[in-house]
Amino acid sequence: MSSKRRPAGMAGFTVVWIGQVVSLLGSSMTIFGLTIWMFEETGRATSLALLGMFYMIPLLLASPVAGVMVDRHSRKLLMILSDLASGLVTLAAFFLLLTGGLQVWHLYVAAFVMGTFQTFQWPAFSAAITLMLPKEQYTRANSMMELANSASNIFAPLAAGALLGVIGLSGILMIDIVTFVFAISALLVVVIPEPERTEESKAGQAGMFEEVAYGFRYILERPSLLGLQTIFLLGNFFATVGFTLLAPLILSRTDSNELIFGSVQTIGAIGGVIGGVVISTWGGFKRRVHGVLAGWMFSMFGIVIAGIGRPDPVWAAIPVWGAGLFIQSFFAPLINGSNQAIWQAKVAPDVQGRVFSIRRLIAWLVIPLAQLTSGPLADQVMEPAMREGGPLADVFGWLVGVGPGAGMSLILVFAGLLGMVAGLSGYLFPSVRDVEDILPDHDAASAHAEGMAS
Repeated sequence: MSSKRRPAGMAGFTVVWIGQVVSLLGSSMTIFGLTIWMFEETGRATSLALLGMFYMIPLLLASPVAGVMVDRHSRKLLMILSDLASGLVTLAAFFLLLTGGLQVWHLYVAAFVMGTFQTFQWPAFSAAITLMLPKEQYTRANSMMELANSASNIFAPLAAGALLGVIGLSGILMIDIVTFVFAISALLVVVIPEPERTEESKAGQAGMFEEVAYGFRYILERPSLLGLQTIFLLGNFFATVGFTLLAPLILSRTDSNELIFGSVQTIGAIGGVIGGVVISTWGGFKRRVHGVLAGWMFSMFGIVIAGIGRPDPVWAAIPVWGAGLFIQSFFAPLINGSNQAIWQAKVAPDVQGRVFSIRRLIAWLVIPLAQLTSGPLADQVMEPAMREGGPLADVFGWLVGVGPGAGMSLILVFAGLLGMVAGLSGYLFPSVRDVEDILPDHDAASAHAEGMAS
């Protein structure tokens, strides 16, 4: 197929988006199945927290180098390689499961390898959106991606819960492998333009170390962008604590009931889909920073609600857990779509790879710490403290109940409240609150530079 006949622009983005929707559905089914498998194998929140940590650490360590590679090489090629590597790792897990050799530590290794290659996926895809679409469509495109994540989380728990008893975990893994092939095929047929070189790119062009340093320097020299990512750093810490404990919380309070766990996840994902549709149609606030800061406040309020769910009787907590996740997920597309649109508008496309990678490094820096501490905090401190007769049971039992899962519920309540404070704090600093006024859009800056040169 010639490049002239291949989908480009919004049509090309839509093809890639459909491929990602299918791939995310398969990956979400796999995560659901492996979560239940690991919790049944170990019975500890720490095991699930470690899985997330092994995925996150390479994302952080390799992000600076990945950003430079994205700016130097084809975004399309790097996205394909990332999907291919994830597919091969899933294939390896599939064969280990079939031969009866799959162990928990294998999944830690798999998470580390997948995290390493997925480091390239996000900055490459973010930069590709900038190249494929006009800036007026950035928020809409990013909200479509949030919609894809939420849609996969609606159907994946239902599908995986229904299929686990029929085709088992091995069948779920095979479905995931097929979806990776679909996503790669979608990338192969679209046109993703290469960026024009700007003065910013020429200024940052040097050896690998210098180009990595350029990404740090770019953000540090712009306090508004640094402040914006600091809000994400704080919010992500508290959100990660909550989400790391959500699965073991529900499973421990329902005696590992797959149907309840899947139902709550689905309700939350419906909120994300509705939020994604609303933002995709509406386009978000004219001042996108409101979408980021207010979005964080409302989203973390959902975590608070999820924390107070009490299974007495066991089904009574589903509406509360579901409502909390619905609220959290509804505002997630607004947060991420608005933030992404700000960065895509302010940073020149040919340096977005290295800048966006450092941006993610800043925002995610504390996530491994949250994952590493939340499991032991729950298993060794808060769960014993919230048992019948425990030192905190009389103080907070009225709010979250007592017994298995109560300690994790209390952690969610406090994490959500602190996350709301993080979002509110952005309004207190003019450099963050007025980021869109302080920094010019990259196309306006380029036009000004060309005018000066002429």
